[in-house]
Amino acid sequence: MKKLLLMALVCLMVCVSCKEKTTDPEVLAMQALLKRVVPEQASQFKIERLENDSVDRFELESIGNKVVIRGNNANSMAVGLNRYLKYYCKAQYSWFKDEPLQMPEVLPAVPEKVSESARVKERFFLNYCTYGYTMPWWDWSDWEHFIDWMALNGINLPLAITGQESVWYEVWSELGLTDEEIRSYFTGPAHLPWHRMQNIDRWGGPLPMSWLENQKALQQQIVARERELNMKPVLPGFAGHVPACITRIYPEAPLASLGDWAGFDSTCWCKFLDPLDPLYTEIQKKFIAKETEFFGTDHIYGIDIFNELIPPSWEPDYLGRVSRQVYESLEAADPDARWLEMTWLFWNERQYWEVDNRIEAYITSFPKERHLLLDYYCERQPVWERTNAYYGVPYIWCYLGNFGGNSMLVGNIDTVNVRIERAFERGGDNFVGIGSTLEGFDCNPFMYEYVFEKAWDNPITNDVEAWTNCLADQHAGKDDPEMRAAWQLLVDSVYNRNSSPGQSVRIHMRPTMGNITDYRQYYIAPRYNYSNIVLLDVLDKLLAADCDTRLRQFDAVNVTRQLLGNYFSDLYGEYVKAYLEKDYEKLHLTEQTMISILDDMDPLLATQSAFLVGKWIKNARAIGTTEEEKDYYESNARNIITTWGEEDALLNEYASRAWAGLTKTYYAYRWKEFFKAVNVSIEAGVPFDEKSYHDSICQYEGRWWRERLHEFDAEPQGDGFVLSKALADKYRVQLEERYRK
Repeated sequence: MKKLLLMALVCLMVCVSCKEKTTDPEVLAMQALLKRVVPEQASQFKIERLENDSVDRFELESIGNKVVIRGNNANSMAVGLNRYLKYYCKAQYSWFKDEPLQMPEVLPAVPEKVSESARVKERFFLNYCTYGYTMPWWDWSDWEHFIDWMALNGINLPLAITGQESVWYEVWSELGLTDEEIRSYFTGPAHLPWHRMQNIDRWGGPLPMSWLENQKALQQQIVARERELNMKPVLPGFAGHVPACITRIYPEAPLASLGDWAGFDSTCWCKFLDPLDPLYTEIQKKFIAKETEFFGTDHIYGIDIFNELIPPSWEPDYLGRVSRQVYESLEAADPDARWLEMTWLFWNERQYWEVDNRIEAYITSFPKERHLLLDYYCERQPVWERTNAYYGVPYIWCYLGNFGGNSMLVGNIDTVNVRIERAFERGGDNFVGIGSTLEGFDCNPFMYEYVFEKAWDNPITNDVEAWTNCLADQHAGKDDPEMRAAWQLLVDSVYNRNSSPGQSVRIHMRPTMGNITDYRQYYIAPRYNYSNIVLLDVLDKLLAADCDTRLRQFDAVNVTRQLLGNYFSDLYGEYVKAYLEKDYEKLHLTEQTMISILDDMDPLLATQSAFLVGKWIKNARAIGTTEEEKDYYESNARNIITTWGEEDALLNEYASRAWAGLTKTYYAYRWKEFFKAVNVSIEAGVPFDEKSYHDSICQYEGRWWRERLHEFDAEPQGDGFVLSKALADKYRVQLEERYRK
């Protein structure tokens, strides 16, 4: 009898075990995500599949001691998990890989069943530029974390352009080009986005073969994981960009030079193959076939043929013929193809496009359902409002939010809320998605998370004050009145304007005596439209908060960095004024304070992994297979964040950022040499020789990125909270006297 009971018990346990197992790939993908995101708590969740509705949706519910997450696919389930983490656990899964998710000891229950649905079908993320300003040196561990972040935020249409040079290498080789011709056509790794967008060739090349092999394998991992989490990777298509030497094989090929971009010399100018020529379709078919062989396809391709460029003709008929032929070449390569295109050109070159119905002619020349547009910069100017909602062509409302990876507290959350809601009210049935097109990861990740929450029918996103309180709770790990007060002050007073190119403090500027345009300082724009004392008040509230989280420390460092950077920018104006008025006592006192800020900034930044130039350089070197390659990658990594090209490049400082190591050895060095040169001129009784200083500092800048003048820590050092408090105390009297009115 006992044996029979034992056997029955074993059978029952087996049956229960069998019931809990699943072969549903969506559930399995979500279970794997749980183990990566919350490994210690994964067993406390139960995952269930909802009917596969036409609209993405999820449910949250507590049943017994389990938190049940249901969704129609893995992506929706991931959004459900993120809602639970944020609004019940008061925890935030950061896009910074090194910022740990801090969970409560006991998982809180969901008091009432929660159900949310997506308001839009498409949720797009990334920008070609992000692959140069943030991601060029990422390995699989970086991508794995980031793809999980994308899933948690509901992104289902990610730009996926890693590894395309390995495809092009095969295509160009099959067409008869040599190894040297092909790899010399490519730029250096961090500059590849602008090669892919037909802006520059060759600069920083030739590209090592090890890069092509590394990135091909990485892309295969990326797209496999993205598809596992119900995303459709947007792969590149052929935009007409060809090596100039292709005429060796096809001497009759009709090539047009796309001309100057950002001041690069003619050896870097790109060549554009006329899409009306049969060779265009032949190359498109070869590329799509090889790309599909390497990476598979979800039949959506990013192609941008005139980004920041002047077309060979502005005639509407020509523009319509070209876009129609590009689509037809894509359709010939993949009958199910959709063409995704950014509309930055309609804003950036609007003086050309907004005449003679050029936009309409260009975007409506082939079936609308085969086209998808990214309204690129909606926080400043939604182009759908200027183009009759893109004449019925499907489009995605996008928040850009950052240029070049610049470090600046910036964002306009109230305006974003209003403009997204206006798109829902007036944007037409062809408004199909919400996305973000940031150029680089920066210090304002909450803005992007807010945008993607707006893609779902979570009512709290319509109440910015309530949403901000929840954000503060996530940063504190609990309800904390001081943290809430700090974030409300930030959102009300600081995050109230759109981003723009060059938003950075004057610390990052190549110093001048005010002759900014004469010495190529176009991309430093330290404007802020709030009283700087607000940041001191915010910092005081952060320091007073009763919590101990990594996010609170990051917030304190981030606010202190901006507070002192703004102060430095204001002091610079006084320094120049004192020089012009020959008030040398005031000049020297101002110089001392500016040097003090420079000396304090680097150790503050060094406390945060996200603010380390050493990490950027270490990751670049890790890709190299030889010491020569490691040095090559490091030089390229140093260049993109400093002079961008040669030392007199128009894009100098475009990608400036507040990073430890970079601040001490690059920005601070330039300022201290500037102060020395000015003081020498004063002592000699002669005018400051701006040109001589400029020429000498340009030489140093070139050495800084070409040579290994300095080595840097790749791991954070010190306590950011302690340093923030010390600096608040150190500068408090000066800041109060200057800004408190």
